[in-house]
Amino acid sequence: MTAPSGSEKLWGGRFSDDLADMGLQFSESTAADRPMIDEDIWGSQAHCTMLAACRIISEADLRAILGGLAQIRQQFADGQFDLDPQLEDVHMNVESRLREIIDPEVAGRLHTARSRNDQVVTDARMHLRTRLLELRQALADLQQALLDLGAEHLNTVMPGYTHTQHAQPISVAFWLSSYASALQRDQQRLAQTYERVNRCPLGACALAGTSFPIDREMTARLLGFDGVIEHALDAVGSRDFVAEALADLAIVASNLSRLAEELVLFSTHEFGMIEIDDAYATGSSIMPQKKNPGMAELTRARTGLAYGRLMQALTMIKALPLGYNRDLQEDKPPLWESLDSVQSCVRIMAAVVTTLKLRPQRMAELVEANYAAATELANFLVRERNLPFRDCHRIVGHIVGTLLEEGQPLTDYRRVRELLAEAGQEISEQQLAEILGAQAILRRQVSQGSTGVEATAAIIEELREEITNSRRQIIEAHQALTQARQQTDQIIEHILEGGELAELEL
Repeated sequence: MTAPSGSEKLWGGRFSDDLADMGLQFSESTAADRPMIDEDIWGSQAHCTMLAACRIISEADLRAILGGLAQIRQQFADGQFDLDPQLEDVHMNVESRLREIIDPEVAGRLHTARSRNDQVVTDARMHLRTRLLELRQALADLQQALLDLGAEHLNTVMPGYTHTQHAQPISVAFWLSSYASALQRDQQRLAQTYERVNRCPLGACALAGTSFPIDREMTARLLGFDGVIEHALDAVGSRDFVAEALADLAIVASNLSRLAEELVLFSTHEFGMIEIDDAYATGSSIMPQKKNPGMAELTRARTGLAYGRLMQALTMIKALPLGYNRDLQEDKPPLWESLDSVQSCVRIMAAVVTTLKLRPQRMAELVEANYAAATELANFLVRERNLPFRDCHRIVGHIVGTLLEEGQPLTDYRRVRELLAEAGQEISEQQLAEILGAQAILRRQVSQGSTGVEATAAIIEELREEITNSRRQIIEAHQALTQARQQTDQIIEHILEGGELAELEL
């Protein structure tokens, strides 16, 4: 059968001419589609298998289509198949190549009961779910690095900060594990997003479903989805899963940026509490003495990319009418770019933390230098002298103010004893040393979740268990996807060897 003259596009039946070159260049999406080639082929394999199982196409046509798709998949794996921008997108590229390999009339049956509208969102969900698992694995590695380093320093004291001012003594383990704790919420968000992403829109067609008796649940199973997005109009027209993933990525980036900021600050000469390994630092072209925390700085800066891509997606979808709109073609570039950027930041920060050098002596000096133990002196007066906390706060605040005027530290126990005596509280210098010593303060912190040695050790142990659970979830999800892929491959092998669908359990 000869097609009428006019546009040569596969969709061009009602057009009298082809798309202008400028229009094609402006609208083609092959760069953004390239990461989804394998998913697009897999989706077509599952779709045509379902069509044959539902007797919508013949098994002879199925065999021919699967054979052609298998060749395309192999050509892609061998680097012999790439996307031609002239063919607009990944779907048209695969279908056009299929028409070159097998009878074009048979190849044309593949697109029965589907649309590029449900194809593209299916491909995107399939690719995104794999990327989410990869990101979760990278996060688990960063969490592990933070906890491994922290576990070596349960008794290493450093200043804790509020308002970027010395607050109270904490342990290095407490500091590092706080980031592992925050990242665990990122793990939880990504796991929840994965559940919503892993639903199949295929079979929604253009927007209204189809009059063909398809089996959407079968297609979803073959593609490793946990189920279908039942509402066809919602399935093709919604991109909230993109916005949700980008929001997760933005929050991950914000947590990374806070860690990066402290690594930058704490590695300065003024703080001097840590040193970033040479492998993850850079120098100056003019100042030979410089060692710059370049990887941490870039991680901090790239947070802006994650924020920007989220706002790009939210702006894209904020006023779209229902159904597919071409605007939605712009959902993938920000998503892939943010995934690439955030995942690379997670991995580089894990490397920075793994090789980080700590300076415990400098940390201890800073703790003693700036009155960080003052709160514990007030707590002592409450606990041992039965005074109201506000009275104790006033007494200790006066002592600190006097010491500041005199240029004396809180470790001048003789002077502190004198000032306490003036306030009616007799405490010996030896007792003050025990009250105000940083190690002693750590030992006395006993509340759940505190910087106390036992409490922090418990936090680390609990976080390790949660990381183990995260890794198990990731493995189980990967296994489910692998099993679905293998099932599809087994069906393909069975059909190409001359078997029939009736012999299989679908």
